[in-house]
Amino acid sequence: MTTRRILLGAAFAAPALGGAAAQGAWPERQVRFVVAFAPGGFTDVIARMLAERLGPAWGHTVVVENRGGAGGNLAARQIARVAPDGYTALVTTGAFAINLSLSRNPGYRAEEFDVAAVVAGTPNIFAVRAESPVRTLADLVELSRRRPLNYGTAGVGVAAHLSAELLFKRAGGTDVQHVPYTGAGPAMLALLAGNIDMVAASLPSAINQIRDGKARGLAVTSATRNSALPDVPTVAEAGLPPIVDVAWVAVMFPAGTPRPVLERANVDINRVMAEPAFQQRLRDGGFEPIGGSLDQATRYVAEEVANWREVVRTVNVQID
Repeated sequence: MTTRRILLGAAFAAPALGGAAAQGAWPERQVRFVVAFAPGGFTDVIARMLAERLGPAWGHTVVVENRGGAGGNLAARQIARVAPDGYTALVTTGAFAINLSLSRNPGYRAEEFDVAAVVAGTPNIFAVRAESPVRTLADLVELSRRRPLNYGTAGVGVAAHLSAELLFKRAGGTDVQHVPYTGAGPAMLALLAGNIDMVAASLPSAINQIRDGKARGLAVTSATRNSALPDVPTVAEAGLPPIVDVAWVAVMFPAGTPRPVLERANVDINRVMAEPAFQQRLRDGGFEPIGGSLDQATRYVAEEVANWREVVRTVNVQID
């Protein structure tokens, strides 16, 4: 987790988009983006933002479908087995990489997908309610050495849970209890009600409560501070061993998709990501654009798979 390379702020050196026929025949009909999670979440929102802009560029509608279930595994299993013709893509998150190690049988393999683009990333955040006497992450760790603490997350095995377990494991001598909820929303409500001492959550799920002064961000799990909450330090700045955990969103096609299709999708997605209005919408929600070439996107996901394998081994968590 400490050596992870990230591409935040990557340059978008993509050529301008032309008509659908300018770079080959693909696509000749509508393209489906299958989102691995339910409607309304950040993965769904980003997929729809992309679809809205790619449709006119491709000359065909990009349809967004939601197939939530099994922490993202359900959609991955299904899309791994569709024809690699470039007309069905999976839009997923870092859960894709985590679940390969977290689950004994996720139902898919990383090699069954070709990564077209890594769109954006957001860190997890450790937060307490505004009334808490805890002012810093170091304060929280010190308190956990004096008395038992509990923290909430969106569920067992989510990135925020694993990062929190890694944090306390590295700190040593702490007494903490994980309280899993059915989502980040219920976990945040439990924090504000005083039922838990801390919440570990994706930044977008906590950003409004922090901006409104109801909660206090202690640290973010990124290499640098997030532009949406510039006053919140990174874990390293908070004086603890660094944790770099970026919850990313990527577009993937089934393995065997023609290289020209992947290259076209990569170029066009990067071009959309370079639009100032698109970047601003991402940053308003706590995301930073990632981008990069097709080869960079492939390496990024491969490194994530390897990094999360090591984290899961270190914290010794499995869900089945």
